[in-house]
Amino acid sequence: MTEDDLNAPNDQTFDTSEELREHDVRTALLDLLAEVGTVTATEAATRLGHSSGLCSFHLRQLARHGYIEEAPHSGGRARPWRLKQSAPAADGPIEERFGDLARGLEDESWQRWLTQRDEAPSEWRHDEAFSAVAYLTPEEMSRIADVIRRALAPYQDREQRPLARPDGARPVALITRLFPLLPHTTDGADQG
Repeated sequence: MTEDDLNAPNDQTFDTSEELREHDVRTALLDLLAEVGTVTATEAATRLGHSSGLCSFHLRQLARHGYIEEAPHSGGRARPWRLKQSAPAADGPIEERFGDLARGLEDESWQRWLTQRDEAPSEWRHDEAFSAVAYLTPEEMSRIADVIRRALAPYQDREQRPLARPDGARPVALITRLFPLLPHTTDGADQG
């Protein structure tokens, strides 16, 4: 038993059903993990202003419900956590793999960027946001998603290997959403 286990709140009334209730600390932890990649309970406590025991408790709850998992580490007492890694890329587009939780965190991170970018160092005050509409078949849409995944693959190990990061590297949100545009409907009837 660790110090974090001893300091964790005794929550005898926790709902053990499949759905995890929303909680401010859990929401803050998920947001922090989306921003920085991996954290320990102690690091989360320092960043969020809560006790390490409270953060440890909520990290374990998020893991128990499948939102996060232990990140690879070299042993020791530190127990880093990360957002749950999905199945291989071939299993579907990013929306299916990460679901509503990830999209909500992405949107929240984007809004935070828009309101706080003037506070960033001058070399980081721009973004590369863009969008496009293309007429594609389902197969073409999948091929484009695969090309994007392959383009990002050389950078993926930097989350777990900080020494692989070049000087000046920062976490950057890379969000791609490929989905068919559905016709607008009025009272359930297609307008088309």
